[in-house]
Amino acid sequence: MDVYDDIACPWCRLGTHQFHRAVAAAGAEPDVELVHRPYQLVPDAPEEPRPLMDTVVEMFGPEQAAAMLAEMTRIGADEGIEYRFDRAIAVNTLTAHRLRWFALHEHGARAQAALATALFDAYFRDGVNVADHTRLTELAERVGLDSGRVRDFLASDEGTAEVREQVAAARREGVATVPRFVFGNGELIVGVTSTEALGDALRKA
Repeated sequence: MDVYDDIACPWCRLGTHQFHRAVAAAGAEPDVELVHRPYQLVPDAPEEPRPLMDTVVEMFGPEQAAAMLAEMTRIGADEGIEYRFDRAIAVNTLTAHRLRWFALHEHGARAQAALATALFDAYFRDGVNVADHTRLTELAERVGLDSGRVRDFLASDEGTAEVREQVAAARREGVATVPRFVFGNGELIVGVTSTEALGDALRKA
């Protein structure tokens, strides 16, 4: 099954975490593969990294930004996810999506899923610039990908056109909110959800 998500989306981090919990609770790990499909909430986000807090304050103002991030941190903690927005670095996510595309095409969905989790944690917990090739190579190596091959891939343009087209295709198909889970029976779960709802949909599928 598929999930459309963006590495810079905290709700996508939460939703995929809940999905993996639902799969584990159902004992369905051998039977279920989750494929991450690229989506960019801000396709023209700057290539230059900057503190995420600065971006959020500019969008919503300091009081609303603080309240939003505090609530997201609380929700994450309740689910076993550590959000450290004070560390997070905002940057264009295209390069990270390219690396996920590479992991899927060369190593399969399970390797891609492991990399997706590592990227989410790097972005939201560890303050990693997820457009930096060195840091991406380290993350990829940590989940079992060959570092030399990853370095060569990132230094090329491979996957760029494909990822851009997938993002554009998602928008043409009406994807506007992420995460967007697409189950094998065609059922959709879009946006904020729960482990229980994902488990119910999984059993039906």
